[in-house]
Amino acid sequence: MSFLEKIVYLFYLLLFVFLAFSVLYLFVLSLAGRLRRAKPSVISGAPKNNIAVMVAAYKEDGIILSTAANLLALDYPPELYTVYILADSFQPETLQQLRQMPVEVIEVVFEKSTKAKSLNAAFSGIDRAHDIVLICDADNMLETDFLRKIDGEFAAGEKAVQGKRVAKNLDSPFAILDACSEAIGNHIFRKGSNALGLSSSVIGSGMAFDFAEMRQIMSEIDATGGFDKILQLKVVGRGHSIRYLADGVIFDEKIGNSEAFGNQRKRWVSSQHQYLKKYFLPSLGQLFRGNINYFNLGIMHNFVPPRSFLFVLMPLLVVVSFFIHPVLYWVAASGTLLLLFLLAMTMGVPSSLVNRDLWRALLTLPRAVLIMLGTLLHLKKANKTFIHTVHTKTEVSNPNPKA
Repeated sequence: MSFLEKIVYLFYLLLFVFLAFSVLYLFVLSLAGRLRRAKPSVISGAPKNNIAVMVAAYKEDGIILSTAANLLALDYPPELYTVYILADSFQPETLQQLRQMPVEVIEVVFEKSTKAKSLNAAFSGIDRAHDIVLICDADNMLETDFLRKIDGEFAAGEKAVQGKRVAKNLDSPFAILDACSEAIGNHIFRKGSNALGLSSSVIGSGMAFDFAEMRQIMSEIDATGGFDKILQLKVVGRGHSIRYLADGVIFDEKIGNSEAFGNQRKRWVSSQHQYLKKYFLPSLGQLFRGNINYFNLGIMHNFVPPRSFLFVLMPLLVVVSFFIHPVLYWVAASGTLLLLFLLAMTMGVPSSLVNRDLWRALLTLPRAVLIMLGTLLHLKKANKTFIHTVHTKTEVSNPNPKA
C-alpha cells in the first residue's frame, strides 16, 4: 500500500467511525422512541397554576391577530392565564388592534433584535405573579387543552416541559419535508430521549418552565441565534430533566419555499456548530459530575451532523468503500450503516404523513440537501445576524393535526 493509499485509507476510517457513531446514536434513540410508548399527560381536575403565555413576535403584523385570538380561546380559566405579545417592529395599526383585545402588549425596540432580548424585556416589565411561563412564537397556535396539560404536569412536579410541535400547514413540498423533519426530531431527540430516561431537548417554542426560575435563567442569556440550546443546558445544569409532552400539540408554520428553508437551516446549523465549541469542555465536566443530561444535550446532540448532511454522507461512504481494501468488507459495513440510518429516519415519520404528497415532496429532497450544504459557506455571518422567517398562515390547515 502506497503512502497516498494509506492516507486515503486513514481518512476513510476516520469518516467511517464518525458516521458510525452518529448513525448508531440516532438509531438507538429512534428505536427507544418506537419501542416505548410516551407517558400520557396529566390533567388535574381544577387548574391551579397561573400561566404567562409569552409570544415573541418580530414584524409579524400579518398573523399576530389570529395567533392572539387562538390563545385567548384556550380551555383554561381566563383569570389564570395572561397572553403577552412581545411586539418588536410592529405597525401602529396592528398595535392598536392588539390593544383592543384582552392581551398585554409589550413593545420592544432594539438596534439588533433577538428573541432572547424580547423575552428578557418582558420578564423585566412583568410585575404580576405567575407560576409558569409558556414561550411561543408568533406563528404558533395551541390545541385548546394545551394549558390544562401544562398545568397538570407542573402540579405533578415537573419544572420544564416541551410540547409536541407539529405542522400548521402542508401546502408545499418544502412544508411537507419540514413537517417530516420536525416529526423525526420529535421522535428521536424528545420522545426517544425520554424513553431512555434522558432529558428531552427543546425546540424554541411550545416550552414551559417555572416562571421565577426562567426569569433568572434568561437574565444570563444574550444570544443572537439558538438561545434555546443555551436555555436547555442551563435548565438541566440545575438538575432538572425536560419532559416531552407527546400529546400536548402546538402548531408551527412550515416553510414553503427554498429561500426560507435555507435561511432557517442556516440558523440551526450555525447554532449547532457554535455551541458545540462553546460547551464542549463544560459538558465533559458535567459528565464527570454525573450529569448525563448536560453531556447529552451539550455534546451528543451537537456532535451528530444534521440529518440532511447524513443523507449525503452516508451514500457517499458506500460509494467510497468500493475503492477501499478489502472491498466487500467495507461495502457491507457502510451499507449496513446506511440501512440503519434510513430505518432510524423512517421510524420517526408518522404514518399519517406517508401519502402521495410525501412521495412528490421527496423529489425535492436533493434540492433541499444542496441548500443545506450551501449553508456551510455562511455560518460565520449567521452567528452574528438575526435571521427572520416570514410567516403568513393565519389558520391550521394540516389535515393530519396529530402527526
